[in-house]
Amino acid sequence: MFYSNPLPRFEWRIALLVSLLAALAMVHEVQAAASEPTQSTPPPITGNHDKPTPSWGKPLPYPVVIADRRNNRLIEVAPNKQILWQFGSPNLKIYHDNDDVYFSPDGKTLAISEEDNQDIHLIDYEKRELIWSYGVADVPGSAPGYMNFPDDTHVMKDGTILVADIRNCRVLFIDKETSTIKTQWGKTGPKGVAWSRNANCRHDPPHFLGLPNGATELSNGDILLTEITGAWVSQLTRDGKVVWATQAFGMHYPSDAMPTHDGQVIVADYSKPGRVIIFDPKLHKVTWDYAVKSGEGMLNHPSLAQELPNGDVILNDDYRHRVIVIDRQSKQIIWQYGETDHPGNGPGQLNNPDGIDIDVFRDWHPK
Repeated sequence: MFYSNPLPRFEWRIALLVSLLAALAMVHEVQAAASEPTQSTPPPITGNHDKPTPSWGKPLPYPVVIADRRNNRLIEVAPNKQILWQFGSPNLKIYHDNDDVYFSPDGKTLAISEEDNQDIHLIDYEKRELIWSYGVADVPGSAPGYMNFPDDTHVMKDGTILVADIRNCRVLFIDKETSTIKTQWGKTGPKGVAWSRNANCRHDPPHFLGLPNGATELSNGDILLTEITGAWVSQLTRDGKVVWATQAFGMHYPSDAMPTHDGQVIVADYSKPGRVIIFDPKLHKVTWDYAVKSGEGMLNHPSLAQELPNGDVILNDDYRHRVIVIDRQSKQIIWQYGETDHPGNGPGQLNNPDGIDIDVFRDWHPK
């Protein structure tokens, strides 16, 4: 390149140096936040689901919190794959094997279910403290204060704790302040009778439920319910009236159905090979289907899929030890955290990730 004037060339070099320094500073700040993910101070809450913080763009618009089940930890991973935040097991006797994880509506707490541990927890995100629990650790039961394989816990907009108590074949609405059951859908079986022989574990909501593994609040206050037995997905009003119910279009084991932004439903098939579909309950029609039978794109027991704000799909692929983003149009994997088929706890590794939620509440962009 030829420069006729030495001054512009000098200014160009200065500008280049300044931009390089700024880029290095940005990387340093992200690495600094990630260097102590168990101690770093999170950014303040400045967004919500209606007005999220600024997007990171493709391939992943927001950081994702991952329930890294067999590593007994929660981690928040940025789109650039830096670990921003982490919460390990404070006490393996009362907290282990994180299953699903969801932010509360205000973004201040995380709701955790632990199937293997027979309990659920709330965690204060900023303080990294376990602040509430329900269930007796490692003791299944159906009496007040006990659960049997609880899954998919949420904090509802009014503060009620919603949980699918799978092997008790019920969904519970729990008052957080008193830890008492406000409402119960479904019916447990006789004492001492195994769930597999419980005649009450059948699809007839809200009176009877067949191994419910997903219950989440919709924007209008209704409940989206997933049942393993019969592969049912249903929408019920808060007082238990069935709005619609459908079997999940050939799925073997529907897991944790979630709403999409346009009123449809996305649900994963917890099977091998796994599958993810989006269906329109009004038209009773599948509008998107991901079902790769082999190779890198095949899913192995995915337990949760969500639609991202940009329309793409994020999911945890449990038995392949990864969290991935699938481009909605091309159906190609465009982002991944975790080494495919290689469990671990080192950098970039996961071990049976079993739950995810995106952080639209905090702006983790490097400043």
